[in-house]
Amino acid sequence: MNAVASLLSPSVPTAERVTTPRKIRTVTTGYHHGPITRLVSPSDLGQWIKPFVFLDAGVVPPSSQPLFGIHPQSGIATLTVVLEGQLAYEDTTGKQGEVLAGGLEWMKAAGGVWHDGYVTGHTPMKLFQLWVALPPELENGNPESQYIAPEDVPSVGPVRVLLGHYQGTSSPIRSPAGITYLHVRLKAGEHWRFQPKPNETVAWMALHQGTSTMPEGLNAGDLVIFEEDEHAIDIVAHDDMSFVLGAAVKHPYPLVMGKYSVHTNARALAQGEAQIASIGRQLRAVGRLK
Repeated sequence: MNAVASLLSPSVPTAERVTTPRKIRTVTTGYHHGPITRLVSPSDLGQWIKPFVFLDAGVVPPSSQPLFGIHPQSGIATLTVVLEGQLAYEDTTGKQGEVLAGGLEWMKAAGGVWHDGYVTGHTPMKLFQLWVALPPELENGNPESQYIAPEDVPSVGPVRVLLGHYQGTSSPIRSPAGITYLHVRLKAGEHWRFQPKPNETVAWMALHQGTSTMPEGLNAGDLVIFEEDEHAIDIVAHDDMSFVLGAAVKHPYPLVMGKYSVHTNARALAQGEAQIASIGRQLRAVGRLK
């Protein structure tokens, strides 16, 4: 079947079109802290789906106050997907500006960076923020930020390609190899099949909107983690759906964690924390930190 979504034919029942449904390992709704729902952390489900080690979803009202406050990171990259509303950003690579609805903020913290963001405009911002663990050759490298306008996020049918490659189309973000991250929007009754690339055995999806009949009974707010294999994933929308889906080659390294950092070993963590401490001293010298 073509991977681009198509309307299910009423003459061909779904059960006959899907031969071996991908098995589900767990479903969670995470836990709430203020307007943010934490779906994945490095200390829990991030161990199952690494290199995806952290996932927040949220509906954040407009405010002149920072969303998280200026803070450091190292060893990972973050991708913020703005679904509605808009986000202002600033980081110590020297970049600042706004991400509009449909746009992306990619921050490869690598060897160390500080960044900040807050909601602008007059409408609440709906977002997903993902952390990706970096491999050893990148985890202490130079930081890099990319900000992708809504019109520059490539699409294939109902799919927006956020990271990696899909159906011959590539994201403009310079992410590590072996990672696919998609935003998919389906109409009620549509069926979409995702076939992972070879060795991309990690897979999960998080629903932003709608419900599904396959996998059965999923609702907005659910995070679904699939069993590790290379079977296709079939999604059938009960009503209009919006979700993000990640697939990847399993990160083969331990997650060695600091307060804001995730590295592959203790030495790399110490190097990253030393760098963000050095940047912090520079920020204090110019009055950006107390």
